[in-house]
Amino acid sequence: MSAILSIERPSAAPRGLRERFNAAPRQHYWFEAPPARPSVEAERRHRQERLAGAFRLFARFGFAQGLAGHITARDPELTDHFWVNPLGVHFSRIKVSDLLLVNARGETVIGHRPLNKAAFAIHAAIHERHPGVVAAAHTHSTFGKAFSTLGQPLATLTQDSCVFHGDVALFDDFTGMVVDTSEGDRIAQALAKDVGVAKGAILKNHGILTAGPTVEAAAWWYIALDNACHTQLLAQAAGTPQRIDEATARHTHGQIGGPEGALHAFESLYEGLVQSEPDVLE
Repeated sequence: MSAILSIERPSAAPRGLRERFNAAPRQHYWFEAPPARPSVEAERRHRQERLAGAFRLFARFGFAQGLAGHITARDPELTDHFWVNPLGVHFSRIKVSDLLLVNARGETVIGHRPLNKAAFAIHAAIHERHPGVVAAAHTHSTFGKAFSTLGQPLATLTQDSCVFHGDVALFDDFTGMVVDTSEGDRIAQALAKDVGVAKGAILKNHGILTAGPTVEAAAWWYIALDNACHTQLLAQAAGTPQRIDEATARHTHGQIGGPEGALHAFESLYEGLVQSEPDVLE
């Protein structure tokens, strides 16, 4: 005798739940484009707040190392000026009001604390040569620093590292602490591509650097590049990593390599930071 199976079908959504349904359900797989800031003052404040927040996030990731490290943000009005952290203030304590405004001659026009000379030597050249770069980040993070000693390019080993496929330069001209603008010029040159600007560079025996069209992108790409360096170090220590083939790497880079994803990845961290450390905005 055959058995008749009784299949329970899901009941209609409870009335209370149906009342919460969207009026017009739709597929929604990405973020809405952020609105443009209404004024240059609003854009300046936005960059300053994200810049201060980026330093505190870098501190959480362990990127603060003594007096080393700097992130810059181009001023939206005085485009040959940039905002930067003062020397000697720990990343974890930086507020918007601590930021220095520096001109193309290395003169501080807003702020009274000293400026890291290496910050000017490196970042001024990047901002001058690449007008589309709004922000650049460089610290002596442990994994970026360790990877830089290998003198080899970043390999495309994982989906995440596809963000950087063909987009990270290898700068192998270490000459000591960067205090001469000529080395900054060479780093800026290394970032140049046939079309556009590389997301970052491995600075041999020094560390890593990233650059982007927003503060959010430059900061997130730094976090992600340090992670990619860490991943490659682990993989090479364990054996012989299997690289992603060129066609797949290029395809995946086209899917996830844009600055929009970096912006939202950064914002997901920034929102929690501001909630727990609101003084960063002071």
